[in-house]
Amino acid sequence: MAQRSVYLKNAVWLAASGIVLRLLGMGYRVYLSQRLGTEGMGLYQLVLAVYTVFVALASSGLNVASTRLAAQSLARGRGMAATLRSLCGTAAVFGTVGMVLQFALAGVCARVFLHDVRAEMPLRILAPSLPFLAAAGAVRGCFLAARRVKPNITAQLVEQMVRMTTAACALQAWQHWGAGYACAAVLLGNTVSEAVSCGIMLGFAAKTPEFAATPAEPLHPYTARELYAIVLPVEGSHLLAGGLQAAESGLIPYTLTLYTGSRADALAQYGALKGMALPLLFFPFSVLAALSGLLMPEITRAHTRRDTARVQYLVRRMLAVTGALSLLAGLGFALVGAPLAERLYRDPAVGDYVRRLSMAAPFMYMESMVDGVLKGLGEQLASFRYSLLDSVLRIAGITLLLPRFGMGAFLGIMVASNAMTCLLNLNHMRKTLKAAP
Repeated sequence: MAQRSVYLKNAVWLAASGIVLRLLGMGYRVYLSQRLGTEGMGLYQLVLAVYTVFVALASSGLNVASTRLAAQSLARGRGMAATLRSLCGTAAVFGTVGMVLQFALAGVCARVFLHDVRAEMPLRILAPSLPFLAAAGAVRGCFLAARRVKPNITAQLVEQMVRMTTAACALQAWQHWGAGYACAAVLLGNTVSEAVSCGIMLGFAAKTPEFAATPAEPLHPYTARELYAIVLPVEGSHLLAGGLQAAESGLIPYTLTLYTGSRADALAQYGALKGMALPLLFFPFSVLAALSGLLMPEITRAHTRRDTARVQYLVRRMLAVTGALSLLAGLGFALVGAPLAERLYRDPAVGDYVRRLSMAAPFMYMESMVDGVLKGLGEQLASFRYSLLDSVLRIAGITLLLPRFGMGAFLGIMVASNAMTCLLNLNHMRKTLKAAP
């Protein structure tokens, strides 16, 4: 009963903070769309697509490993000080490698993959954020495993405010030099905010009782095999998936240019979709994202104890809540999504994208939640296989259809893609739970 009370309390805190963060983020997106324009938003999204690959290298495996290994240490009755130190050290190494590679390869990525040399400087400005992002992610996972959410909430709120303030100040100074400098100004806010967030997380960790060293605590709370059994599959799958998604992101404006005859128009359409419509579609996911973040350590803890009944109970509740909210969100976007988007962004194209993608929203939400469950069960390789298949099919569809049919073809590809991946993940989760002892 006490565990359920803590879980519900944390869910309420995370849901509330998630809504606040999404509101701040949505306001920030509206502000950026006005300052950068649709073409500038397209460039911004292209840079973030490449950045995601290096984020995957720096932190994706460690984020999953920190939550699972910390929950595992607690389930085994061990302290977390050594777990935290080891995870932070590993995260610093991965983050530094990611930073060096992104800085060195920024020019190649801009010219060869994104077909836009203006992306080089923003990519270099983002590179120093990676060690901070990786270390903060490792600490955040330990806090989630310890069922402490307030440090994460505080750090994320401060991070968002610092990001917005830094970007606004830098835009004032750099915007008049063109879209490349404006994009760099916005992304400077990301780098500064990640450093601040990391400092806050480490400060909280130093004062948290669960993270204090104890005499009985083992020097090595987990084996290298346990660590890399989680890190390497997740890291490899996220790197490959991120690389394919970055290739897809670079391919969309390129193929749209073949359809429209204008690089500027193609980049504007891409920016309106990825930088404006999709963030609005994911806004209601705030509540579910909070539950997903709490769900993985709970499932890992129950799975470690072989408590199949508890795992099945958590999954059933997740499916019920996600299904209800997903359907409501999809219906809401179908009815009022277009006028809402037009009011926010003052662009009819964004409203049209939101309306046409409303049927994909339930699949997007469910897929994200089921992905978290599969990771909690140690089935991340299955998610990787489905993600790989999805990316290959999307890239093939983009290459064949967008030069002939334009953005309408890509919207259709998105709906079909999300439905397919969602159903594949759901089926695998069902089989995994059915096979559990």
